[in-house]
Amino acid sequence: IAGVISVFLSNQQVYRTSQAIGGVQDGTRFAFEMMSRDIRTAGLTGCNKDGRIANVLANGPYGDNSAWWADTANSLHGYDKTENDPAVTTGTDVGERVANTDSVQIVGAAYSGLSVDTNDSAAPDFTLHETSSTMKAGDVLIVSDQDHAAIFQSSSYSSTGKTIGYTSGSGSPGNFATGLGYPTASTSTSSGYTYGSNAQMSELSADDWYVGNNSAGGTSLYRMALTNSSGVAETVAEEMVRDVTGMTIQYHQSGGTAFEDATGIANWSAVDAVRVALTLESTDKRAGSNAKPVSRTFTTTTTLRNRVQ
Repeated sequence: IAGVISVFLSNQQVYRTSQAIGGVQDGTRFAFEMMSRDIRTAGLTGCNKDGRIANVLANGPYGDNSAWWADTANSLHGYDKTENDPAVTTGTDVGERVANTDSVQIVGAAYSGLSVDTNDSAAPDFTLHETSSTMKAGDVLIVSDQDHAAIFQSSSYSSTGKTIGYTSGSGSPGNFATGLGYPTASTSTSSGYTYGSNAQMSELSADDWYVGNNSAGGTSLYRMALTNSSGVAETVAEEMVRDVTGMTIQYHQSGGTAFEDATGIANWSAVDAVRVALTLESTDKRAGSNAKPVSRTFTTTTTLRNRVQ
């Protein structure tokens, strides 16, 4: 009987450990897939990749420069464990960044498949070829053609007319001007420009990935994402993968021979690849052979499509 019990307990522990390792691998696979998708599209504008971007957002670099997500200079910007990330508070509350962990900001155009039919810069509004089931007034959008891209906040959207308005002085943060010409002139005016048929229209995607405290007393991988809350553009922390205990991020610069920490990057626009190492532990906190959680560290490398030559 003692022998049978011993074999049973041994097999049970092997099963628990195997199940825990499988759960850790599944969580890592999901985390890498979501992060890699964002990293690959960092700096994407839709049509061009030469850095010609107009921006009339009131909280952007030509406005009061108060929001990290409104500035495409942050299309990819990492923060070492010793650095402050302006997108998220480091602390012990739920959703706050865990001390001594890396984080990264990513800004670019989201996939949408929408294209411009006409642009009346005097109205001002766009008419699209397609209708969208997700677009609404207050969305932060990016439009792009072969000349340049422009970022603005919509003031109205009609699914029947397929029109997007972008007046100034309304919404939050709103637009300080309606001229979408490049370069953006100042906080009070901007040169006019009319986008032609088939210019690309997308929602602006802005995310900050970090390890934060969760409601269960542990830590998780979080994404601070740009959202439209009743016409107000704001960022909201989303818990993506639970039981992530650590994240280390390194960056490769074009022409370089090695990956470096965030503190070693002098020109973020030159980064063309990102290496992410995540440490996860099992949900079963006694699944290991020592009656502790199973912990594994996995690494993945992702190139930025918009910067690959």
